Amino acid sequence: MEKNLGKIQDNLSSIQEKLLKLQQRMDQKDSVVFLKEEVGRKQRVRDKAKPLSVVDVNLLIEKFDNPFLYNTVLAETPDGIKQVSVTLDVETAHPELEVSEDRKRVRWTETRRSLPDTGKRFTISPCVLGSEGFTSGRHYWEVEVAESRGWSLGVAAESVERKRGVTLTPETGVWSIRRWGGDEFEAFTSPPSALPARPIPGRVGVYLSYESGTVSFYNMDTKSHLHTFTGNKFMEKLYPFFGPWDGNWLRISSGSAPGV
Repeated sequence: MEKNLGKIQDNLSSIQEKLLKLQQRMDQKDSVVFLKEEVGRKQRVRDKAKPLSVVDVNLLIEKFDNPFLYNTVLAETPDGIKQVSVTLDVETAHPELEVSEDRKRVRWTETRRSLPDTGKRFTISPCVLGSEGFTSGRHYWEVEVAESRGWSLGVAAESVERKRGVTLTPETGVWSIRRWGGDEFEAFTSPPSALPARPIPGRVGVYLSYESGTVSFYNMDTKSHLHTFTGNKFMEKLYPFFGPWDGNWLRISSGSAPGV
């Protein structure tokens, strides 16, 4: 018994020592050195080297939760990122929204149409969901927002309120960022969290990792991290979420399902 306890204590001490050394390295002024060493170590243990993708970057985010890591690794991410193919569910679209025939674009018309008030449709907030929901896995898509000065993008739970006015935050089942009033740019937390005002992205990447409970956003013009919602325990189906707030189109980039 005493021998077993001794071995357990030795293992715990070893683990604590490694964690302490790792934290000390992360706290060093030259964080670039640490980053490159960690990325290099992870690449060496793979069977063959490959360029970092958004999924690889988010595995690091989930592991280290370090904002410096997000920006530096993502800056080296190649343009050829595989994406989930997202289309819009017209049955969820608010009556003042116009969805294109290919279901890849949406805009706010401010003209309310007479549409069946199904249980799926947003009738207060000008929002629309993606056609396909997710109950597991990692998913990534991009949205072109350059033409619009007012929008919200992210992920919504299937149970999100659609028939009355609520603040669409994680507490009510929406994880999103938004631009409004032209130059206001923030994560839709409670209260909202300001995001870097310059440059406001023209193309936004949205990444969902269901099992790890994270939703991340990227400025794909500069390949930089914008915001990550962490610490969630998803229990229901999640859908891509879109909220156009002016008459300009939000456009979903085409893509194919990633092989991860």
